[in-house]
Amino acid sequence: MTTSRLDSGDRIVSALVSGGLVGLLLFALWLGLGVARGGTVADGLKMFGVVPPAPPPIEREPPKPVRNTRPAGEAAPPNLRSRPTELVAPEPIIVPPLPPPPVVAAPVAGPGADASAGAAEVPGPGTGAGGEGNGFGAGGDGDGDGAGDVPPRRIGGRIRDSDYPLEASQSGVSGTVGVRFVVDVDGRVPSCSVTRSSGSRLLDDTTCRLIVQRYRFRPARDVRGRPFRSVIVQNESWVIEEPEED
Repeated sequence: MTTSRLDSGDRIVSALVSGGLVGLLLFALWLGLGVARGGTVADGLKMFGVVPPAPPPIEREPPKPVRNTRPAGEAAPPNLRSRPTELVAPEPIIVPPLPPPPVVAAPVAGPGADASAGAAEVPGPGTGAGGEGNGFGAGGDGDGDGAGDVPPRRIGGRIRDSDYPLEASQSGVSGTVGVRFVVDVDGRVPSCSVTRSSGSRLLDDTTCRLIVQRYRFRPARDVRGRPFRSVIVQNESWVIEEPEED
């Protein structure tokens, strides 16, 4: 058996031949497939909807008029008309005013310590110290306040001799004035009225004016100690003192 060896030149030739055959096969395969490079689709697929034609309209015959065989009736009654309700203001309810509470007053004015108080020529309703009287008395049976309401008590103010009106003093006018005044819960005198005139308008007005301006009281109190309005009735005497003869 003999073995042949190829030299380097023969090997190169064989390699070139084999490479050429492979290239020819690849080129033939490329032509056979017909691959086109860079081709683009011109237009895509489009879908269309086909609407069937509308059916022809159906012609119907108009209904025949039906004659009403009912007899005609009477006309309907007239409709009611609404009348608005008259607005009338209600009569006002007049509530009579409540009567004022009774004013508790002492039956007899308390004894005073005024310098102008004293005996007068004109008799008056004094409390008297003799006989039977209606004073506050300390003994026997009396009609005093007892343990009930406490009457008002004067704590300030008085009528002095110097308050004697000059005109009345020079004219020699004197007399006793009966007064009625109210003592409020604060001890002041808000009003005064003359119950018996002295005969001189000047003396009457001066008496009430000074009582309202000056008199102050401890107000009357009930059994619970609550102050209330009270009324005092008393006399004020205006006397001209004559000088004593030697």
